[in-house]
Amino acid sequence: MDIVVGAAIVRAGKVLAARRTAPPRLAGGWEFPGGKVEPGESPEDALVREIAEELGCTVEVTGWLTATVPVSDSLVLRVATARIVEGEPEPVERDPSHDTVRWLGIDELDDLDGPGWLDADRPFLPEVDALLAELGRRLRAILFDEDDAVAVATRLRADGWDAEIVRERLHGEDDDEDHPWAVLSDAPELVLEMLIDEYDGWLDLDATTPAPEPLDLPAGPRQVKRPPQ
Repeated sequence: MDIVVGAAIVRAGKVLAARRTAPPRLAGGWEFPGGKVEPGESPEDALVREIAEELGCTVEVTGWLTATVPVSDSLVLRVATARIVEGEPEPVERDPSHDTVRWLGIDELDDLDGPGWLDADRPFLPEVDALLAELGRRLRAILFDEDDAVAVATRLRADGWDAEIVRERLHGEDDDEDHPWAVLSDAPELVLEMLIDEYDGWLDLDATTPAPEPLDLPAGPRQVKRPPQ
């Protein structure tokens, strides 16, 4: 049985969808980008190659979703989770497979134009939905310097964790006041604690997802430690 592989590329709590342009029967549909595993090639290597050819970026496979979907009598589709390690995903001009890509949050998986997801990719959506929900419960490392936030996020990503930088707002502050920065990450609490010990920041244990409204934050930094065992 031959294998086609797709990539559920996840970044900052969102997953990448790519819109097909060919063949005609699939044009306008959305999928997890990828392609066929060549003889002698591992599924992981095939996925890295296909994403580089189609979207011009380098990804690292981080796991495999559980479903296996028959595409034909001799072909099955597997989808891996992946993260970008270099470049930005955009349709490659020399590869006509896709004409655009979209980053979709947990509430946007069905918010696609045209026919939406291709039939072969739909069985993977419940597991992707659960994955995005889990990523949504990320911890917040609060830092008062943008360079520190960038440094923390860079080190987390280098260690394989998801990390996103957002600007925090303080209630009652004017727009010209200094505001802290938050690094949202799926890294474990202990990892974040050890990392922000090096910076003038603190770990916000009261909010695990991006807040739609400004948070009441303390006027100064604090550090949260685990209680002695």
